[in-house]
Order: sequence, then C-alpha cells, then structure tokens
Amino acid sequence: MLGLLGLLAVGLVIAILAMTGYTLWALTRPPRRTYASALVRDRPGDPGELPPGPRGPRPWTSWTLTWQNLDLPVWDITGDDPSGPVVVLSHGWGDSRIGALTRVVHALPVASRAILWDMPGHGDAPGTCTLGAREPGALKALIERIGGDRPLVLFGWSMGAGVSMVAAADPPAAPVAGVIAEAPHRFAHTAARHMLEAKALPWRINLPAAMFLLGTELGIGAAWRGFDRLEFAKRLRAPMLVIHGADDEISPIEDGRELAAAAPSGRLLELEAVGHYGLWTEEPAVSRCAAALREFAGDCARSALGGPESQRPLPANHVAK
Repeated sequence: MLGLLGLLAVGLVIAILAMTGYTLWALTRPPRRTYASALVRDRPGDPGELPPGPRGPRPWTSWTLTWQNLDLPVWDITGDDPSGPVVVLSHGWGDSRIGALTRVVHALPVASRAILWDMPGHGDAPGTCTLGAREPGALKALIERIGGDRPLVLFGWSMGAGVSMVAAADPPAAPVAGVIAEAPHRFAHTAARHMLEAKALPWRINLPAAMFLLGTELGIGAAWRGFDRLEFAKRLRAPMLVIHGADDEISPIEDGRELAAAAPSGRLLELEAVGHYGLWTEEPAVSRCAAALREFAGDCARSALGGPESQRPLPANHVAK
C-alpha cells in the first residue's frame, strides 16, 4: 500500500510539473495571428486590403523596429486628417497587428498617421511574450522611433492596454496626448487565469508556479511587484478613455472601472451584454466604440495643440453606458 501511495505521489508531482511547464510555455508563446488567420476569417490581412479612404487607397509602408536584438514588424498608415494625432495601436495577448486592422479603420478618419506593430512573440515578431512586463520598453522605443511633432494617442487592448498605460505614465521621448485602454486588466495573472479557465484547463497550482518561474526569469520577483496597472493609471498626465464590455470573461469589468476612476482624467465607456471579443465585431458595440474612439482622439489632438478644454467629449471620470 505504501509503495502504491508513493507511486501515486510521484505521478502527481510529475503531472504538476508537466502542467506547470506547459502553462509557462503557453503563456510566453501565444498563438500566432498572421496573414493566414485573417484569410481564414475573410478579414483584411494587411493595410492594402482595408476599405479605401475619401481620397482612395491610403498610402502605407512596412518597416521594422529593432529592440533588444529583435526585429519587430511595423505597419505605418497615412490617415485622413493631416491635423490629427498619430495613433499607435498595441495588441493584446495572442493577437497581432492583424487584429489592429479591425480597429484602425475607425481611427484613420481622425488620424494623421496610424502605427500598428507586433509585440515580441506575436504575429510575425520573434521572441517570447512576457505578459506585459517588458513590452512597455518596446513601445517606448517605438514612440521614440516615430518622432515627429504630432500628438500621440496610445490605443491598446487587453495586454496592450496595460502596455500603453505604462508607456504613457513613464514619459517617452515624445509627449502622449491620450490613452485609449480597451478591456484592460490590472494584473497579468488575472487574464492568464481566465484564459486557462476558458480552455477548461487547471490553474490553481500550475498558474502560480508558472508565474513565479516567469517572474524569476524576468527578475521582477515572484509577486510581480510593480505590475499593478492601477498605479500607472494614477500617474497618467494625459486623459484616458477606457472601453470595456460589461460581460468581459477575460478582463473583469471591475478592473476597467477601477482604472478609469484612478486616472486623473479618466473616462469609461461601458457596454452592456458585450464580452472580451465582441467590441469590434458586433453592433451596436462597433458603432459606439468607433464614435468614442474618434471623438476622444480628435479631442486629444486639439487639446495638445492648444484647443479649448471645453471640446473634450466627456468630463473627467465620466461613465457612459
């Protein structure tokens, strides 16, 4: 009997170690969203496949950002409004600049330029994902590379929302006029847990162990000290618009509410009966999100260039539903 119990215990340990290893591997190497994935979904796979603007197809270029010996692909699209801001779109975990195409069509009418990029370990970019721990450094390098004299609006979703907040709170070389945070979460383990739950995978033992190992590897500590996006929201000097579905199954709506309330000039657009993935695919959410994006981005540009404060679309800490 003791031998059997010992054998079972060894088997349990091996199973936990294997599940922890798989969890760490899966979190740091998300699914690749590339042109093929867009083709399968019958969606645009590059900026050349976007609907034309008021003056026909929009000019765009492709270039790479070299950061920490990684070549990160970038799409650079000319917007419709030369006086508008430069909108920098940062995707979430498991997404890529392909996913940004769905959103950028709604930003281009009020933007002078739109920048879409692949974070490490996503899309066509080499490297591995660190769940938003190191990615803000890459975004700040991208902002420095963009340069220019146009106001910047950082637009990120899910993991990219937190990355955008950190980059804006720790001022890069160019000033940030506004932040749009779609479906944000405060802690990396929150979204990771919900993603594992959505796949019917265990998380109670393997996820804390995987986060500990990743934190140790990154040198940020087992508790991921300093990651809480709430602290960065408090330090923002630019206005922030939070867009969040009330039924978000990955990033809790409570996180979005807390982040919008913590920002000195935070606003929240909360959409009822919408989850993590339906904001840009289901009406009337698409129309409401697009209107809020355009209004906010245009207002940020006017404010950054000395426009009247009264033009801001929503007062600070306003909640729209």
